[in-house]
Amino acid sequence: MTERDTTVRTIRNSAVALESADDYDELIRRARGKRLVLLGESSHGTHEFYAQRDTITRRLIDELGFDAVAVEADWPDASHVNRFVRGDTSTPTADRALGGFQRFPKWMWRNDEVVRLLEWMRGRNASLPAYEHAGFFGIDLYSLHSSIEQVLQYLATVDPEASARARERYSCFDSVGRDAQKYGYATSLGAENCEDGVVRQLRELQRNTRRYVDGSPATGADDHFMAVQNARLVQSAERYYRAMFRGRVASWNLRDTHMADTIDALLKHLGRDGHESKLVVWAHNSHLGDARATEMGARGEVNLGQILRERYRDRVLSVGFTTHSGELTAAAHWNTVGSRWSLSESLPESVERLLHDTGLPCFYLDLASADVRRRLREPLLERAVGVIYRPETERATHYFKARVADQFDAVIHVDQTTAVTALEGIASSVTRDAPDTYPTSL
Repeated sequence: MTERDTTVRTIRNSAVALESADDYDELIRRARGKRLVLLGESSHGTHEFYAQRDTITRRLIDELGFDAVAVEADWPDASHVNRFVRGDTSTPTADRALGGFQRFPKWMWRNDEVVRLLEWMRGRNASLPAYEHAGFFGIDLYSLHSSIEQVLQYLATVDPEASARARERYSCFDSVGRDAQKYGYATSLGAENCEDGVVRQLRELQRNTRRYVDGSPATGADDHFMAVQNARLVQSAERYYRAMFRGRVASWNLRDTHMADTIDALLKHLGRDGHESKLVVWAHNSHLGDARATEMGARGEVNLGQILRERYRDRVLSVGFTTHSGELTAAAHWNTVGSRWSLSESLPESVERLLHDTGLPCFYLDLASADVRRRLREPLLERAVGVIYRPETERATHYFKARVADQFDAVIHVDQTTAVTALEGIASSVTRDAPDTYPTSL
């Protein structure tokens, strides 16, 4: 028996088959005592990843009292969803609540699987007092202009004079219109940046917290928190777009640090009544798997999973999701319509192929097992598909090396997957044969 055969057998013997909600008992047991459970995905367009995370999230909320779901999405868009799941009658359906997600790729959150989770959350919350409601929040930073609008709207209701000052500070962005990337490009050419104004605006909002919240309606603290987070997002986005033209590492690090800081703020806000708050986090594996165990870390990148482990140590449980083959929803190019693609089989030297060779269709693998850790601590290829899929350059575009046992605490593998179902229609299916040079794509 070869070393590889022994590794496959070790994985098979340690795996827990996933066939029903009860089969997640081991994962839920590991989540006890954690403040953060990170649920990944190796593509943004795979139905099973959303469905698995839905199942796990319901149990974490119901059985372990997790306070909210924090997702790789923009803060103002997710705030509409948060109001919906908490029973806001002005938004009667989950589809309407997801209406703010109009930025590419819409299918990432506007899909049937997310709708099912939101409807369950709203129904559950309706039977509970407000202080037990589970929320839904975004942690990403692409909503520069939407967040500016949210800050201005909030201040217009609590302090019109402050709203006028904020409008003046934010007017610095007017010269580039709605395209934040144009702002970053302009600053790279030496144009004056907007940093001072956005920093001053955030500090003013924070300084006036007590004045705005004291004597306000019951929702005043939540409304102020949402406004402060929007102002913080504007500050982070301004830095992000300035960094964009200085290279990938700087902008990536700013983005993931903003996500981590948002989670910090959420935990503090949700636990303001004195209880220990807990979050379920949904994001791509590339954000949630510890960057120190990947090629990313070797080139100077940090990510959300690494930062949260550093800040919360053993209070974090990180779960990666993988697949061998099947279908997914993705686009061929940025800002184009999504299509249903055939996903190429995983490469022979990848962790996905090792998991496929167990012959198990769907399973949970705890990486705390000494035997498993020893077998999966060597660098292996790992697949990552975002919103763009390029099978013609599969190896170069979608694979990187990682030490899986150090990257995650556990892995869920779904061997054959299907495409996520978007609320809007997608383009016709795209099935491409592997290029002649597959898997090298040279």
